[in-house]
Amino acid sequence: MQGKALTDSALDQLCINTLRFLAIDSVQNARSGHPGAPMGAAPMAYVLWDRFLKHNPTDPKWPDRDRFVLSAGHASAMLYSLLHLTGYDLPIEELKQFRQWGSRTPGHPEYGLTPGVEVTTGPLGQGLANAVGMALAERWLATRFNRPGHDIIDHYTYAIVSDGDLQEGVAAEAASLAGTLGLGKLILIYDDNQISIEGDTDIAFLEDVPRRFTAYGWQVTESIDGNDIDAVASAIDDARADTSRPSLVVCRTVIGYGSPNKAGTGGVHGAPLGDDEVALTREQLHWPYPESFTVPGEVREYLTKAVERGRGQQSDWDNTLSSYRENFPSEALRLQDALNGALAPGWSSGLSGLFDDGRAISTREASGKVMNAISDAVPNLIGGSADLAPSTLTILNSEGHIGPGNFDGRNLHFGVREHAMGAVANGIAVHGGAIPYASTFLIFSDYLRPALRLSALMEQRVIYVFTHDSIALGEDGPTHQPVEHLMSLRAMPGLVVIRPADATETAVAWQAALERTEGPTALALSRQNLPVLDRETLAPAHDASRGGYTLWESEGSDPQVIIIATGAEVHTALEAARTLDSEGIATRLVSMPSWELFDEQPKEYRDAVLPPSNRTRLSVEAGATNGWARYVGLDGASIGMSTFGASAPGGVLLEQFGFTAARVVEEARNLVNGG
Repeated sequence: MQGKALTDSALDQLCINTLRFLAIDSVQNARSGHPGAPMGAAPMAYVLWDRFLKHNPTDPKWPDRDRFVLSAGHASAMLYSLLHLTGYDLPIEELKQFRQWGSRTPGHPEYGLTPGVEVTTGPLGQGLANAVGMALAERWLATRFNRPGHDIIDHYTYAIVSDGDLQEGVAAEAASLAGTLGLGKLILIYDDNQISIEGDTDIAFLEDVPRRFTAYGWQVTESIDGNDIDAVASAIDDARADTSRPSLVVCRTVIGYGSPNKAGTGGVHGAPLGDDEVALTREQLHWPYPESFTVPGEVREYLTKAVERGRGQQSDWDNTLSSYRENFPSEALRLQDALNGALAPGWSSGLSGLFDDGRAISTREASGKVMNAISDAVPNLIGGSADLAPSTLTILNSEGHIGPGNFDGRNLHFGVREHAMGAVANGIAVHGGAIPYASTFLIFSDYLRPALRLSALMEQRVIYVFTHDSIALGEDGPTHQPVEHLMSLRAMPGLVVIRPADATETAVAWQAALERTEGPTALALSRQNLPVLDRETLAPAHDASRGGYTLWESEGSDPQVIIIATGAEVHTALEAARTLDSEGIATRLVSMPSWELFDEQPKEYRDAVLPPSNRTRLSVEAGATNGWARYVGLDGASIGMSTFGASAPGGVLLEQFGFTAARVVEEARNLVNGG
């Protein structure tokens, strides 16, 4: 146990009440927010931060700090109070601007905005699952880089979770995975106040949570009084002592503790107490300070000792790191590159000539070949699929597998847990040291969409490998055939979607995904084999890095029609373009694997590919057409899907739904002829 001995109970209580009233005042001042959870959870948060959490407020990005996740992100006012009181760069003026424009104290914690906030939380269950990813990253890095006498990676991941968190499916998925893997340095503190927005949780949540987590393989300490800081500290000590299993510490708390009229009710969950109730709460908790945002001097003096303590802990680590560099110089360099997320010079050289044999190959298979070709050069690339690796082809063949008690490999098995897969990948990414990828069928991107959205919101380098990208997957039928998914993903800010046309564009797509450090990338890949485009007669594949480029066009005259296609449909469009050319209709074919990358290009380039003067344009994509008007204009047309698919061989479906060269020729002719 770290920090002071458990002797000065009066100071402990004063610190706890300071946390409570800073949260109360923040919410009251903003006229919105969630005071109840901070009032109930303040004691256990105080114990964790004061006596256990290894962190340096002056260096929030110290690699070997403990990670703290407030999965119950609605209790953000408590987290901001902790950060302020322990010496982070978060002055009290920011607490007074809680939930206001331009402040660093938004309604829910946001990664990258507030010093000390490890991850964006608010959507319940996500923070818990992120914590699993952080603990997994710690264990993987420790296995990979620690050496005898040099535990250079050695920290815990803590999270405060709520009743609402534990009701979410993503939490169940992630907790099950954590128990299976034996992530012993993951500790959840459960704020068991048995209240949610609609009232008592027993209206919808009667399960035995401790037994559930025991069944997952967790160590569980239950029925701790959340106001008994000695009991909370003892339970955390026990959790830290068992590094073979993750731990759940169940703390019975009272939401809105100290509020005479609202404590223990849903009414204190998500609304300010009101001036009268704040005054009554001051009396109830013997808080003698009438002014809001009061921090007693002895509280500030004591809690800011976290700065000195954190500097000392980091200094000790720096000494260990220096010794590590002397004794293990190559490992130290690799660790530094991993923590920086750096790619080695020439990392993509293994892709040269990878598809020179000209064999028709699906883009999912091409993706697998790319991953294995770069595996040695990108040693911090780790990930896996939601039990679909034989279909998504995302196994790193020369690498081992991560499993229960085994963290030597780089291949993860998430099980049939798409949502947790995305959220765990986010945790790996924000922890640092690894570049995660996550894979499933494109149709099942729906199952992990909330986590993918947070990847984008947090600007994390997570690579999503989505295969079976259209109705052409065939016989599995419409339940497995994505129709609206490409457009849905393109609507998400900060996400780059790439749908390559062939193996060579797939290699470029992987390069773009790995070199993009400020956001996630989704690769949409085919099940069916596709010819490798002849780059001797067509534009070079590296042009795909610009999102859209002229792949082929008629010689000698400006195009009368521009066809824009993505993915597998590029091949159909190319056949059609050549047919149109033979009929005397000058045609340009644009391959546009990524709208987002294309839109990032200078206007001069975009206008050169899609001249504004040419309004005769046709898009071809085996998906919903919503949105294509931005490129084809009001005078153009789109060939796509307006219904769900059907069960039949892929080639039959493409023909029946009109994805044929003949259909493209006909539509283009009509446009040229004004029809």
